[in-house]
Amino acid sequence: MLATQTPAPGQPQFGDDDPGIAYNRVFFGLLRVQRSLMPEIEKSLRELGIPDPIWYEILYAVEQAGENGVQMLSLQDRLAIPQYALSRHVARMERAGLIRRESVPGAGRGQNLHLTEMSVGLQNRVWQVYVARIQAAIGPHMTTDEAYDLVRYLNRLYG
Repeated sequence: MLATQTPAPGQPQFGDDDPGIAYNRVFFGLLRVQRSLMPEIEKSLRELGIPDPIWYEILYAVEQAGENGVQMLSLQDRLAIPQYALSRHVARMERAGLIRRESVPGAGRGQNLHLTEMSVGLQNRVWQVYVARIQAAIGPHMTTDEAYDLVRYLNRLYG
């Protein structure tokens, strides 16, 4: 919790009659942070030829997978997006020359994704956009210890 928002001992946090409302506050707080950061990030990404932020996550996963590529089904689970949405993004990225698909032998319609020459290193340039925007927006409002505490709490939501 941010030190500036910690109430005095024994005082109610926000005056909610139902303490369960705290979970709603977390959810809507996260949405507001995301909505406040994304317009500038999206604008900067478009300048790099990335029309949707999910493209960064796809590029990153494909790059991490190395020479073997990453299976579409694995990527769908990792990104928590529906198959049709992932397929649409992959098709657009393929048309843009950023990734290529390769059929997986014996896997029916299974496909692996691979980086193209055009996309090698692009993930690092995109990452710099995120680093600059996120650190400028969040850094002045919390310490690194508070940020790590928050990450630990948020990671429990996906455990």
